[in-house]
Amino acid sequence: MDEDGDAELEAIRRRRIMELQQQAQQQVIQEQQQAAVNAQRQALLRQILTPEARERLGRIELAYPDVAESVETQLIALAQSGRIQAAIDDRTLQEILRRVVPKKREIKIERR
Repeated sequence: MDEDGDAELEAIRRRRIMELQQQAQQQVIQEQQQAAVNAQRQALLRQILTPEARERLGRIELAYPDVAESVETQLIALAQSGRIQAAIDDRTLQEILRRVVPKKREIKIERR
């Protein structure tokens, strides 16, 4: 290869390395933003849920992460709109979950 080709190849390599570094920086920034949003969500949930209700929601999150996230989002929206006056206790959270979680379908097999 001649010197022009080597210089061009080196320039391409430098540009590619810079692109990868920028992508890595953007990913770190996105992860930090996501962590900040999660921290805000958890702080708000600590304000609107009693410890027992938070514990129950944590257990629900292990089994049904999508249901827990949906309930959290709804509770946060209610709190931000001022519709939650007092902390939600475990019994109230159970009632909310009964309404949100779909009923299990019973399958009956009839033999003839």
